[in-house]
Order: sequence, then C-alpha cells, then structure tokens
Amino acid sequence: MNNKKSEPLFHVIKRDDMTRGKAWGIRAISIVAALLLCALVTTVLTGDNPISVYATMFSGAFGSARKTWVTLQSLSILLIISLALTPAFRMRFWNCGGEGQVLMGGLAAAACMVTLDGKLPNALVIIIMIIASIAAGAIWGFIPAICKAKWNTNETLSTLMMNYIATQIVAYYTVLWESPKGSGKIGIINQNSNIGWLPEIGNKYLLSILVALLVTGFLYIYIYYSKHGYEICVVGESERTANYVGIKVPKVIVRTMLVSGALCGLAGLLLVGGINHTITTTIAGGQGFTAIMVSWLAKFNPITMIFTSLLIIFLGRGAGEIATVFELNQSFSDILTGIILFFIIGCEFFIRYKLVFRSGKKEEVKNV
Repeated sequence: MNNKKSEPLFHVIKRDDMTRGKAWGIRAISIVAALLLCALVTTVLTGDNPISVYATMFSGAFGSARKTWVTLQSLSILLIISLALTPAFRMRFWNCGGEGQVLMGGLAAAACMVTLDGKLPNALVIIIMIIASIAAGAIWGFIPAICKAKWNTNETLSTLMMNYIATQIVAYYTVLWESPKGSGKIGIINQNSNIGWLPEIGNKYLLSILVALLVTGFLYIYIYYSKHGYEICVVGESERTANYVGIKVPKVIVRTMLVSGALCGLAGLLLVGGINHTITTTIAGGQGFTAIMVSWLAKFNPITMIFTSLLIIFLGRGAGEIATVFELNQSFSDILTGIILFFIIGCEFFIRYKLVFRSGKKEEVKNV
C-alpha cells in the first residue's frame, strides 16, 4: 500500500560554516533593525522624526559628563556579574542565581556597616566588609554546587530558588533595620559617619569601573591561561573525558561556583558600599538575569563581554531617556528595551542555525 506523506515546509539545520565576521554582521543588522522598529513605534506615538529619537537615545547614555559616568558605572556592575557567571557557564553549570548571590554579598556589606558603626575604625570595617561580602556570595554559590556535585540536582532550579530565599532574607533585615521605624526602608546607612562607605578614587564612579577592569583581566587569565580554566573547559566539553584524564568533576564544580559566587558578592559590595549605601530587595535591578544574556552573547569571552555589556546598558538607558523626553511612562521604556533584546537574542538563532525550505514534491513512502 502506497501512502503520500507531506514533507514539512522547512526544517532547521545547525550551521557549521559561519565565520566570525558574518556572525557579527548578522548581529549588527539585528541591532539596526531593532533601532528602526523602536524609532518607528516612537514616531507613531509622538510624531517626532526618527533622528530626534536616536539623538535622544544617545543623549540618555552620553549626553553629559555625569550621564557618561553613570553609564560606565552601570556597565561595570553588569560586567562584573556577567564575568562571575561565565566560569560556571563554560563548565555547562547553568548558574541562574547571580541575583541572589549579589543580594547576599550586599547584605553582608550592609550588616557590617550597621553593626560595626562606631565600634571599629573605618578602614578595618571596609576590610571586614570585603571579606564578608565575597564570602557570603561564595557560600550562596557553594550550596547549589555541592548539591549538584553530590546528588546531581538540577542546578538551574536550585540556583533560581536560592534567588527567592536571598530576596526574603534581605526583606527580613530591611524591616529589622528600617529607619525611621515603620518606613519599610533602611535609608542611607551611616549617612553622618560614612562608616563602611568605600573610598572614592577621583570621583564616586571610578572605583567600580577600575574593579571591573581588574576582574576582567583576572578572569581572562584564569579561563585561558590557568590549570583551573583548562579543567573547567574539559568538564564543560565532557564529564566522561574529564574523569578519564583524572579531573575530579565534583571538585571542579564546587570550586568554580565558589569563584562565581565570590565575584557576585563583590558586585554586591560595590552596590551597597560604593554606590547606593543601602540595601533593598531590588538593589541588583535584575542584572543577575541580564548578565546571563550578556555572557551568552559574548560567547563566554571576558573581553567581548565589555562590548556586549556596554550595548545592553546603552540601549536600556537610551530607552529610558526616550520615555522621559517624550513624556511616556516607564512601561514604554520597558517595551522598547524588550524589542531591542528580542532582536538581539533572536539573531543568535540565525547565527547557529539555518532554515532549509522544501523544494521537491510530496514524498511517496511505501509501507509494507
């Protein structure tokens, strides 16, 4: 008996011949397309021409010296968190807990500022803050890592759940330390004494930028020129191969997550001790999740991550400026940012895969 079976209109094939230049060309086209669509949407709603929309977007990120410094400072925090997640991702350990690890690092810094005010010299308080923040972030990364290493738990779920736990712990201490009482906010910690405030280098923005550059250099060397980086790469390629060559996979998992958590804790320290001087449940601003995309777009390359972080921050601040200048609400800014990110993420599909459309007639399949 002969049956006629219809082929699908197209099927997806993984690319294996995409050059780096062509890949970045596709990304550039997707960004231009996203900007054109955002300009079109804004023009329809406001009646202004696209050029003024683009000028407003640029002004939002680099329109003045202060805006430029704020953009670079925001870039530095996002970059540090992205770098923190990268070693785990190269190991194929899907650490989605950057948000919680940043929160715990920030909470440790805030705890030192609140409890040690007036008891120790400022320099000693800052040293304790640095140690406590890095340790808190590392511990928050260690918990899902040890569960994965010993019981093969799903790291995506466990790290996500750790975010919620961290948020609730911060919420508890926010109420415990609230000032004034009943406000539900901590407010600026040690506003009069400045105990625990990280020192300014040149201005209040430069410290986090310098730390981000140091972390970028450290992680680049760690990944590409150290034994630990080599072991991370081997485990990411194949755990069986890693076991065969004598690499202790559980040890590598735990050690790598300690590094990731510690760097996230460092970002929390900078947010609390150097930028905001307070702690809230939203202090990370969702950057723990945005950093996942930054790391993926950069193909886990620390140097490339500088440019992908800058792109994300520029687009976000530009969209916010458009919403402000044209008197649109914050939701519109989020819509523009979503459109841009959709195009950026979507283009990765066409870089990795290609669509092959059906060209022949229906295939006849003979069933016996």
